[in-house]
Amino acid sequence: MLNIKLLFIMMTGLFFLQNRPAKLFIIGDSTVRNSNETYWGWGSILQEFLDSTKVKVDNQAMAGRSTRTFRNEGRWEKVLDEMKSGDYVMIQFGHNEGSKPDTTRQGYRGVLRGIGKDSLTLIWPNMEQEVVYTYGEYLRRFIKETKAKGGIPIILSMIPRNKWTPDGKTERADADFEKWAKEIALEQQVDFIDLNELTAAYYDMIGADAVKRLYFPGDHTHTNYAGARYNAFSVMKGIQKLQNSLSQSIISYEQK
Repeated sequence: MLNIKLLFIMMTGLFFLQNRPAKLFIIGDSTVRNSNETYWGWGSILQEFLDSTKVKVDNQAMAGRSTRTFRNEGRWEKVLDEMKSGDYVMIQFGHNEGSKPDTTRQGYRGVLRGIGKDSLTLIWPNMEQEVVYTYGEYLRRFIKETKAKGGIPIILSMIPRNKWTPDGKTERADADFEKWAKEIALEQQVDFIDLNELTAAYYDMIGADAVKRLYFPGDHTHTNYAGARYNAFSVMKGIQKLQNSLSQSIISYEQK
């Protein structure tokens, strides 16, 4: 009888694992997750657009982090430990990578520019060594390690800032972080959502005054709830174009 009970418990557990909703991990910075009452990240809202019986969002993004510091602090290791085969990982960085990489307060988040294999070895005051890589190489490692766990990586370009060109267009990141994210996604043959362009095209349509009034209560980087919700909507539009099961989990905006 004991063996029968044990077999039942094991079969029940196996059924649960096979039928659990997939997890959608999100890693990134404050534009993805922000606990400030004024500012919001789109990752905190994305579940509203997705059927929770099919996929559950696990937003592991953290304010102030770059591809480099997200790994250095052990945050990526935690995601890997929890990841199961068939889970998704959305990766959106770029806002905190721009400084020259060093061991100072200004440079501890910085990475090397581009997608190359070059690296820089730093010596911290405690004599600990750190090898710093390019933005593209950090993305490359997120992708490869996700695939090794049976996960499905999705690269996103960073949300656009409230910055404008002289001809009245939203300033894109198409010369650096958007471009590099797209190049790595193509190189590694993974899905890419051009969040930077999706939202920037909408900003262009409504104009600088409306964007500032509706979405940016303070600086040019962090949005309020309405702005984060539109970015989540842009992510949803990007998901719709993907040829995977995640696109079958969308609850249309009109139904919300």
